[in-house]
Amino acid sequence: MTLDLKSFAAQARVTDGVYWTELQKKGLLTPGSCAEFLNADNPAAVEAVARSYVQAGSDVVMTNTLLAHRFGLAPYGAAGRAAELAEAAAGIARKAAAGTDVKVFGSFGPSGKIVMMGEVAEEDLAAAFAETAGALARGGAEAVVLETFNELAEAEIALRAVKKTCDLPVVVSMAFAYGPEKSATMMGNTPADLAAIAEANGADAVGANCGVGPDAYVGVAAMLREATDLPIWIKPNAGLPVVADGKTTFPMGPEEFASFVPQLIAAGAHFIGGCCGCGPDHIRAVRAAANRAEG
Repeated sequence: MTLDLKSFAAQARVTDGVYWTELQKKGLLTPGSCAEFLNADNPAAVEAVARSYVQAGSDVVMTNTLLAHRFGLAPYGAAGRAAELAEAAAGIARKAAAGTDVKVFGSFGPSGKIVMMGEVAEEDLAAAFAETAGALARGGAEAVVLETFNELAEAEIALRAVKKTCDLPVVVSMAFAYGPEKSATMMGNTPADLAAIAEANGADAVGANCGVGPDAYVGVAAMLREATDLPIWIKPNAGLPVVADGKTTFPMGPEEFASFVPQLIAAGAHFIGGCCGCGPDHIRAVRAAANRAEG
């Protein structure tokens, strides 16, 4: 049975953090390496990360597939492995969630190309995104999240491709980090722009992830809520990145991060998790804050 996101989001749902940071802590990734290869090379390590989010209280865990399409894997000489790595990732997450009510959402990010500049043919993008969506569905994903998109045109292409490929619900999430209120994408798109395109093309939820911390996304959540009745997906970073001694860190600890959960829920967010810099401890704190906010 296809998951009904509106019904599922009738109460605040906690999503997960990121894979990259946790895999890096284990010494399995170095800057510039490809996390998606671990879906085949070390599935137990990927499963352990997913299970850590299940144990932290996530209602939703995502797949280790941010770059798992032809464009994302091409720089690593692995464009032909997109379907293999995406399907494996979905199976890994399903295994981590086995025996619980936790849902598995497959995800992928943008291509790194700019559609409006003619850097890539729309049909090539659509084919790549469709390939990944089909593999995620075969692996057992219960929804697809289009995450960290910066260009509305590319997000629309991805949404249409997924909808044509499978019957899974689709979340469209963009990175809003520009403008005086940090409420525009890199390309100048607004939450209202995203909501309009999402509704016109059959999206099941809309949202914002990455880019900024939870403080800025309170306003973005409110703008999305004003523009649409679709469920709202919010996954901020643990604050703005700080670079010191060649290392990038995110300053917001679990409790500070989770302190924004009541505001996010009040602004209209239905799904709340963490992006860059967020691990199981952040999600555990979000779970506790969401429970308190829901009463």
